[in-house]
Amino acid sequence: MHLARIPRRRYTAGQTPIEFLPNLSAELGAQIYIKRDDLLGLTSGGNKTRKLEFLMADALAKGADTIITVGAVQSNHCRLTLAAAVKEGLACHLLLEERVPGSYDVDASGNNLLYKLLGVSSIRVTPAGSDLAAGMEEIAEEVRQAGGTPYIIPGGGSNPLGSLGYVACAEEILAQTFEMGLPIDHLVTPSGSGGTHAGITAGLTANNAGIPITGISVRPKKEDQEPKIRELATQAARLAGADIDIPAEVVTVRDEFVGPGYSLPTAEMTEAIQLFARTEGILLDPVYTGKTGAGLIAMARAGEFGDGNVLFLHTGGSPAIYHYQQEVLGA
Repeated sequence: MHLARIPRRRYTAGQTPIEFLPNLSAELGAQIYIKRDDLLGLTSGGNKTRKLEFLMADALAKGADTIITVGAVQSNHCRLTLAAAVKEGLACHLLLEERVPGSYDVDASGNNLLYKLLGVSSIRVTPAGSDLAAGMEEIAEEVRQAGGTPYIIPGGGSNPLGSLGYVACAEEILAQTFEMGLPIDHLVTPSGSGGTHAGITAGLTANNAGIPITGISVRPKKEDQEPKIRELATQAARLAGADIDIPAEVVTVRDEFVGPGYSLPTAEMTEAIQLFARTEGILLDPVYTGKTGAGLIAMARAGEFGDGNVLFLHTGGSPAIYHYQQEVLGA
């Protein structure tokens, strides 16, 4: 693979750190490390920044003056896409899917506050199950009618081009762990729209890293998510220049930590957020990394990692904490 051939913007200075978590490791009886992608560039960081480096380069190359994207009402992806658009001097329109009925509040804190602070061009809210592609295309046509040039970014930035951000992250992890003399025996990542899980799978598989990956689902069922990740990972690997098919056996999704639904709290999620905060001073979010952390904790307590070194991919999302105060405090 030779990612330097593919246009890319840079929104982060250098690599994000890999840190050992000694207090959490002692608590769980496992060797836990963390990849701090919550420290990526753009407003409050998070995994979408890596995807946007490739997507925004493509938008600029195509002469776009307006970005359109979609996400949930507290979408980290929408926050970071808007921040990238601001940085590039582009307009940005957001289509928010109300995945939990009645969950959108125009005066909400968290990411919703940041949308307004960053100067979003417009926000439209649509019910769960709406045709999101059609909704974004409707906005795009309005932009064209007004003389603009729109560029649509799918939810989560999770297409093959956006997934290259995590192909690059996989190569970054391998380079860092080589320099650290740190063999990684297992990687745990959130699995939602799929670009992060697929990209890291493509990158590690194409490099013959031999590192098992567990994706903790925050919404989809295992039987739906695993083939989706495999297909997207294959497309990303090929786009990066690796002529491979991702084997089915390297894609593992655990869906038992979703709870009653996307963004809905669980006791395990609350425990994970509090445990990371109170042992290591690291903030997880209630929608993605909190439930992924719950999966990591359950796997460690069950002895699934043995004596190996586990890398937790922290994808960010902490602004959402301020919208979910009762949930994260267990009040």
